[in-house]
Amino acid sequence: MDLELKTKKDGTSLTVALKGEINTQTAPELSALLEENLPGMDALSLDFAECDFVSSAGLRVLLNTYKGLKASKGKMEFLNIGPSFKEVLNITGLDRVFGVS
Repeated sequence: MDLELKTKKDGTSLTVALKGEINTQTAPELSALLEENLPGMDALSLDFAECDFVSSAGLRVLLNTYKGLKASKGKMEFLNIGPSFKEVLNITGLDRVFGVS
């Protein structure tokens, strides 16, 4: 399955709506979009309402993005995460890194 990415900028905040899967093939697309759009932003919201799957490659992109934002005192939040992705975050301990409750 492909990945569709829709961005919305509001001042220094960026929201990305994800539709499809973040996997080995699509993770580079997400990474490139974030690298292109994040400079000058201090807040990132990722909306997972229509995201069906996040692989380890996707987790790597999310973690690298988080580290970059944290280094520049920015914030990152996840919106509308489903139960299966939440479980992956819990199992890997990334729920504590990303602040997912």
